[in-house]
Amino acid sequence: GRTQKPSVFLFSASSDGESVGNCPFCQRLFMILMLKGTKFTLTTVDMKRAPHLLKDVAPGAQPPFLLYNKELKTDTNKIEEFLEEALASPEYPKLCCRYKESNNAGEDVFLKFSAVIKNPNPAFNERLWKKFYSTLEKLNTYLETPLPYELDQNPDVSESLRRFLDGDTLTLADCNLLPKLHVVKVVCQEYCDYDISGCELRGLTRYLENAATQDEFRYTCPPDSEILFAYKSVAKYQKTKEEHGRKSLKTPGNCR
Repeated sequence: GRTQKPSVFLFSASSDGESVGNCPFCQRLFMILMLKGTKFTLTTVDMKRAPHLLKDVAPGAQPPFLLYNKELKTDTNKIEEFLEEALASPEYPKLCCRYKESNNAGEDVFLKFSAVIKNPNPAFNERLWKKFYSTLEKLNTYLETPLPYELDQNPDVSESLRRFLDGDTLTLADCNLLPKLHVVKVVCQEYCDYDISGCELRGLTRYLENAATQDEFRYTCPPDSEILFAYKSVAKYQKTKEEHGRKSLKTPGNCR
């Protein structure tokens, strides 16, 4: 039989203390715990109103953080490593990637998106949008390129049909990237009239569609309203397609 189950509490940020807030790092750990299949308690915390609730648990810490058998963990990357080690196979599924390149796929998308959405100077928009779009193209290329295991199965395959970054099951790399891509998708669609999963980026579109079928992703996504609220103050810089500088992109903003 199984050994005694660990006691796991995940503390996540929230704007109202109830719904899961706009925090890709919180969602990343939420997804990992769901994929591991261990029981855990999710506590959402409005840091503006209730930091006193946490002063005994994790003084000075910002969500997300984890209590594992009463031991406090506060660094997201270290929590991920710890969970992969503590909740190990064969009892729990292994979530690390087969191919190290999968861990780095899409790593600069969120950074370039942030540069676009927070840019107050229209003169820089075109250049920033091009840089952002090139990160989407790079991620799309990775998703469309067959991995070694696919070539082993069929040496003639020219385009990958795998469901996720590293294969047909979600891994730690997906738990890291998908929450960020979700923020990018929601904000771009609402404030920039731009759909990152539309148009000719077939690999990226397939990836997001497959993710949307997975409970571990769907059930951990914050409400769109939480994401849009978090970006409302900076999104005022994004007005028309011309001001975005997106008119020069291969993919028009209204492409669906």
